[in-house]
Amino acid sequence: MFDSRHIRTFREVIRAGSYSAAARALGYTQPAITQQMKALERDVGSPLFVRVGRGMRLTEAGETLSRHADVILDSISAARQQLNAITRLRTGHVRLCGFPSANATLIPEAMARLAAAHPGVRVELLEGEPPESLGRVARGECDITLAFTYPGLREEVPPELVEIPLLEDQLTVLLPTGHPLARRRAVKLADLSGERWIAGCLRCRANFLHECAEQGFAPDIAFTTDDNLVIQSMVAAGLGVAMMPGLVLSFLCHQKVTGRALEPASRRHVSAYVLREHLRVPATEVVLEELKAVAANRVGC
Repeated sequence: MFDSRHIRTFREVIRAGSYSAAARALGYTQPAITQQMKALERDVGSPLFVRVGRGMRLTEAGETLSRHADVILDSISAARQQLNAITRLRTGHVRLCGFPSANATLIPEAMARLAAAHPGVRVELLEGEPPESLGRVARGECDITLAFTYPGLREEVPPELVEIPLLEDQLTVLLPTGHPLARRRAVKLADLSGERWIAGCLRCRANFLHECAEQGFAPDIAFTTDDNLVIQSMVAAGLGVAMMPGLVLSFLCHQKVTGRALEPASRRHVSAYVLREHLRVPATEVVLEELKAVAANRVGC
């Protein structure tokens, strides 16, 4: 509503006692002070001063504004300092949403790099699976979300989101130790058509069913669970075989389970998604840079 320059001049007029004295103190001409006060009175909608003899006194509106002038200017100063800190990355707050295996691998490494380079930037970590996590960033509930997609599935990504590709996460077949196919370096999916399967989350399960259909068979899914540790324990117990992303196997690998690459290779795409306007926020930008740096070291995982 008010121009801060006019408020600052108004405060100096009160302190100095006249337009001419305020002009000398601020290095302005008296007409410039007069014009600023007229502009401020237009903003207020009421005169701020009345003349009394050779002096001036505040009107009721002027008294009211004078009581708030210091607060207004102090608030503006504080806002400028905080904004300056944000733009120079001395501080900042980013809400980052990731799926479980990204939260256990990519994000801790990226946040360690961020803490070393920009200790004032704080990250609030959220957890969510796509497509729900994509909706959260589209609705402004988080600033960045990490999500995975499968090449063979039609993926619905909100059009207002910008995708920043991070890595391709290779899928691995998990076999119980001692399984005949564990002797091979790579396994064809069709060679496992007669096996019982333990399937994972809904999106991973949909891709698994799609890939099996491409190979001409419908898998016998004995168990389903979103818990990767449970999947590995079931495989170790001989209850079935499973497909699992490399990100999971980089931090979680049961001793009684053998992993083998699929032939031909099967991968999921891992990307960061943001609203386009968030790309211009310095704190968001540096978080994305650290995520890209960490992901670059995991290409082909």
